[in-house]
Amino acid sequence: MPLKIVIADDHPIIRDGISRVIQDTGIEIVGHVDSTDKIVESITTHQPTVLVTEVRIGGHDALKALEKLNLEGRECSVVVFTAYSNPTNIARAGALGCHDFILKTSSADLLVSAIKNAACGNATPISSLLVKTKTRMRNCSPGEVESPLTNRELQVLRHVSMGLSNREIGKSLGISVETVKEHVQNILRKLDVNDRTQAAVWALKIGLT
Repeated sequence: MPLKIVIADDHPIIRDGISRVIQDTGIEIVGHVDSTDKIVESITTHQPTVLVTEVRIGGHDALKALEKLNLEGRECSVVVFTAYSNPTNIARAGALGCHDFILKTSSADLLVSAIKNAACGNATPISSLLVKTKTRMRNCSPGEVESPLTNRELQVLRHVSMGLSNREIGKSLGISVETVKEHVQNILRKLDVNDRTQAAVWALKIGLT
């Protein structure tokens, strides 16, 4: 039985390119999506093993759609295949449970390998941008500067400084949104700052990001 994938990307040349890359690999494209609001519908209709998605589709945030997939309990692994390499995108993808994060400058073999690993539930390679970022996000070391924050608060602050929402932070650290909110309030109070932006600036100054 072929491994079924859905591709979410608004550039036809990318979809056509992936089609050529996966020829004779045992991977079958069962759906194409060119807008973020069609992702959940396509997953529901086609029941793919893997979703291969861009970060932004038609100027909209495709990762937001992944929250809906998780909330609805869909059985589908996700490989992000993107031109947007900034650390926040990688951190968000990791928080939302994506299996891998592949740049469009990567080799065709790397993309095929990522899809097959995701389908089989194999561990993401330690060389992956996703693994490296998730490891760094969980690190609570503030460098050489003494911090008034607990280890967990430092972890939360690192996520805040990367631009993740409370929901994404909760998913990344395996805690509830309410617990994240409590940690954020404690961080603001202990640092004597007014908002998340000022807290992020403090994190940058101490080398946490």
